[in-house]
Amino acid sequence: MSLFDHKMRDLHELLQKKEVSVSDLVDESFKRISEVEGKVQAFLTLDEENARNKAKQLDEKLAGGDSTGILFGMPIGIKDNIVTKGVRTTCASKILENFDPIYDATVMQKLHNAETVMIGKLNMDEFAMGGSTETSHYQRTFNPWNLDYVPGGSSGGSAAAVAAGEVPFTLGSDTGGSIRQPAAYCGVVGLKPTYGRVSRFGLVAFASSLDQIGPITRNVEDNAYLLQAISGVDPYDSTSANLPVPNYVEQLTGDVKGLRIAVPKEYLGEGVQASVRNAILEALKVLEKLGATWEEVSLPHSKYGVATYYLLASSEASSNLARFDGIRYGYRAQGAENLIDLYKKTRSEGFGDEVKRRIMLGTFALSSGYYDAYYKKAQQVRTLIKQDFDKVFEKYDVIVGPTAPTPAFKIGAQIDDPLTMYANDLLTIPVNLAGVPGISVPCGFDNGLPIGLQIIGKHFDEATVYRVAHAFEQATDYHKQKPQL
Repeated sequence: MSLFDHKMRDLHELLQKKEVSVSDLVDESFKRISEVEGKVQAFLTLDEENARNKAKQLDEKLAGGDSTGILFGMPIGIKDNIVTKGVRTTCASKILENFDPIYDATVMQKLHNAETVMIGKLNMDEFAMGGSTETSHYQRTFNPWNLDYVPGGSSGGSAAAVAAGEVPFTLGSDTGGSIRQPAAYCGVVGLKPTYGRVSRFGLVAFASSLDQIGPITRNVEDNAYLLQAISGVDPYDSTSANLPVPNYVEQLTGDVKGLRIAVPKEYLGEGVQASVRNAILEALKVLEKLGATWEEVSLPHSKYGVATYYLLASSEASSNLARFDGIRYGYRAQGAENLIDLYKKTRSEGFGDEVKRRIMLGTFALSSGYYDAYYKKAQQVRTLIKQDFDKVFEKYDVIVGPTAPTPAFKIGAQIDDPLTMYANDLLTIPVNLAGVPGISVPCGFDNGLPIGLQIIGKHFDEATVYRVAHAFEQATDYHKQKPQL
């Protein structure tokens, strides 16, 4: 049995009783990485020397009897688009292959304050653009449940590392489903918080009005602890919400009696595989037994979600990625004849195909003569999608459906077909467009591959989302099953 099979609370207790040390936890992480990393390839950079040094410091603190928080000494992996002072941050792109940030993201500062130990930086789709972790410039990550399959994306490294037992939890980022979809494919728990709940300062921007950092863990309780640690208003991020952060763990009562669940017919309709639909219906039976009720509803504009998202996200990306020009930091092309030539060469050599595709689409949508037809229209549809959610939440407490329309697909199966790849985000994208919180928890298997249940809540009501997810988790044993690597 691995130490990481324990919940965070149990590990904390073992540390307090001096039955294990922080060094033991860090050793466990690096030992597991040495065993399985060759197969899974979740990490881009390991920070072993700093991790071991920090573990020693924390062990001394523990020996001195200093009181510690629940996250004290816990090893964690960080998606490689969250900047880490002095530790290479590449966004899985050639253009940032030599970038060592000179500051920490706010979430990193909060994790340092909580005295966690960073093990390393995790692979992802380049600049978070992709749904399979196949657009990374450096390596592919493989699904621990079946190495022929993708782990999902763009936080594929973050989900695979948790599923493979390399670290007990990680941080990912979610712009259109990039935490929840890989969590579903890898059979772990992933939450996208409400937009504004967690500071984006130090998250390398893809689409600023959609991006959110969130936790990926083995169980719901650990997820709640981690979200609590990274949440809150931040003077460095004007979009972070100045609202109190509730004690999420206290809300995990297991009681969902009288809870009203909405199930959008669009989320169980065309394109959703039969095995996934059946797993969701079985999950709803479990919640019914626990005292909740559910009814079918409609989110009529969700069918426009993918088109709306790819126009808006690509437009914001074309603006955000203009900063990577070979002048200030990152990769610089050689042999340029003048400044314009330097820009062109650097960007054409430094960015991969998917990133270029989105920059071009976004630049087109924002260009004179097309702005009103595409970008403005997409913003109007986004408002309609948000209003659909608002209307449903007037009557219901949560919305439930699948996280992804199918389980994980085979490596190489969709990478050359962008439209099919984009359609995998059909059920997660509307949540980002509306800015509401959503979690994915394991709810079944199809041919040995996990299926994810998505629970969506009202703005800043992560507490209810966690309560429902936890009640479902306690009534089932999907979260206890682990891949055999």
